[in-house]
Amino acid sequence: MFALSDYDYTLPEECIAQTPAAKRENSRLLVLNRPSGAVAHHHFFELGDFLTPKDILVVNNTKVVPGRIFGRKKTGGQVEVLILDYVGGLEKLRAQGEFECQCLLRASKRAKIGSRIFFTEDLSAVVTGFADNIYTLCFEATASIDDLLERIGHMPLPPYIRRDPQAENSQDRASYQTVYAAQNGAIAAPTAGLHFSNELMMKIKSMGVTVASLTLHVGYGTFLPVRVDDIRRHHMHPERYTLSPETAAAINAARDKGGRVIAVGTTAVRTLEHLTDKDGRLVAGTGVCDLFIYPGYTFRMVDAMITNFHLPQSTLLMLVSAFAGRESILRAYAEAIQLRYRFYSYGDAMLII
Repeated sequence: MFALSDYDYTLPEECIAQTPAAKRENSRLLVLNRPSGAVAHHHFFELGDFLTPKDILVVNNTKVVPGRIFGRKKTGGQVEVLILDYVGGLEKLRAQGEFECQCLLRASKRAKIGSRIFFTEDLSAVVTGFADNIYTLCFEATASIDDLLERIGHMPLPPYIRRDPQAENSQDRASYQTVYAAQNGAIAAPTAGLHFSNELMMKIKSMGVTVASLTLHVGYGTFLPVRVDDIRRHHMHPERYTLSPETAAAINAARDKGGRVIAVGTTAVRTLEHLTDKDGRLVAGTGVCDLFIYPGYTFRMVDAMITNFHLPQSTLLMLVSAFAGRESILRAYAEAIQLRYRFYSYGDAMLII
């Protein structure tokens, strides 16, 4: 249960989704019953069939920043930069036009401290630090950082989605963002939410289901593999969250009335569990979450979850295994592979009830 190898499985390459479903809600939906382990096959637009007016659906409204940008060194060598801590950079804003944050860099040679990278006439950056393969860059801009990234930035798609990273793809600009994204700060999408269209969300609300939002900015930890054989020794990269008093009150009230708390995505699950006290009450707050959920964890708030199909040996696979049981999850994954479900960020969905 605690061995990394316990969370391995073989996935045919053709099952890795390279593009989203033509219509978000037309993706497939595997429904896994936790008590019995039974599996049923549906489509995401049928989600309302599994909800009741007492339920509260909790979504993560973080917004993916187009933080993959391309520049050149003074020598002319090309550099690819991925901004990792957008919100932290805003908090460290030292002066008008200066924005310091952590980044990943890809170049033919390692960038030296003090070297400058040029992106546009309006934007350059100086390398001010390097530790654990992460660089600190101080960006200098003559225009709004938000506006510049919207103009020259690219969506930070996962590496298993094979695109020319410099090729502008308007489809990805829209499809790799939830329809309810509102708070800039993520470097990856909370992908379980990608299946919702505005129409489906309206339909669910019209049923009387409450929809509440929290924010957890998906960070660098999304890309970090587990490198220890005993998963209990793994440490999660901290991610910034905000949960308002109004949202906390709405979720507590729904539970008091016998409704289920249904988390949309592992990021919502981790935030809700992180902020639930020993009495099972959700407490509002802003901070950083490094909660690592793996089998043996006792859930205090979440009653059901919507999630995607996750990478082998990933912390996300460990989380859903903690929720539904490792053997049930791996059996469900095996059945999904046999039926050629689409996996990972642009893939199909699972509802665990």
